[in-house]
Amino acid sequence: MIGTITNTISIIIGSVAGAVMKRGIKPEYQSVMFTAMGLASLSLGFNAVARTMPKSEYPVLFIVSIALGGLLGTILDIDGHFKQLVNHFDKSGKDGSLAKGLSTGILLYCIGTFSIVGPMLSALEGDNTFLYTNATLDLITSAVLAATYGIGMVAAAPVLFCWQGTFYLIAKLFGPVIPDTLVSEIITVGGTLIVASGLSLLDIKDCKSLNLLPSLLIPVLFFLVKGFFGM
Repeated sequence: MIGTITNTISIIIGSVAGAVMKRGIKPEYQSVMFTAMGLASLSLGFNAVARTMPKSEYPVLFIVSIALGGLLGTILDIDGHFKQLVNHFDKSGKDGSLAKGLSTGILLYCIGTFSIVGPMLSALEGDNTFLYTNATLDLITSAVLAATYGIGMVAAAPVLFCWQGTFYLIAKLFGPVIPDTLVSEIITVGGTLIVASGLSLLDIKDCKSLNLLPSLLIPVLFFLVKGFFGM
C-alpha cells in the first residue's frame, strides 16, 4: 500500500501548494490554468481510449456501458447530489465551482491506467512504479486544480485512497482470475469519462461526468454474467 499512500500524500501536498499560490495568481491566469486542465483532460482521455480500445474483444461494450451507465447515473442524479453536498461545505462563495473542480480531479486522479493497474501490480508483484509515476503527475495536477478551485480540492485525496485501496484488495484476493480484457474495457470507459470532464471544463458541453460513473460497473457486470454462463 506504500504506493497508494504516496499517491494520496502527493495530492494533499499539491492541493495545499496550489491553494497558497492562488492568492498571488490573477483571475486571467487562473482562467488560463482552467483551460489548460480542460485540454489536459481531453488529451489524457483520448490517449487512454486510443491505447486500450484496439485491445478490446467487445468493441461495442464501451458504447453500451456509457449509455446504460449514463442512464442509471441520471436517474440517480449523482451529479446533482454531489454538487449539493459539496456546495453545502463550500465557503468560497463561487457556487458550483468547487464541485466542478472536485468532480474533474476525482476523474483525473482515479480513472486511468496508472490508478487502476498500479495498485493491482503493487498487490500482485510488489511493483509500485506505476503508482510513483501517478503520484508525480497528481502532484502537479492537484496544484493546478487547487490554484483554480481552492483548498477544498484536498477532499479528493481520501477518494483516491479508497479507490486504489479497493483495487489493491481485489487484486490481493482475486488477482489471478481478473482478465486483462476487463481492465482494458474499464480503462476505455474511464478514458471516455475523462474526455467528458474536459468538455465540461472548456465549457463546450456540460456532460455531467459524475452521472456517467456507473458506466464503469457495466463491463464488470458483463464479465461476471459471461463467466457465470460460461460464454
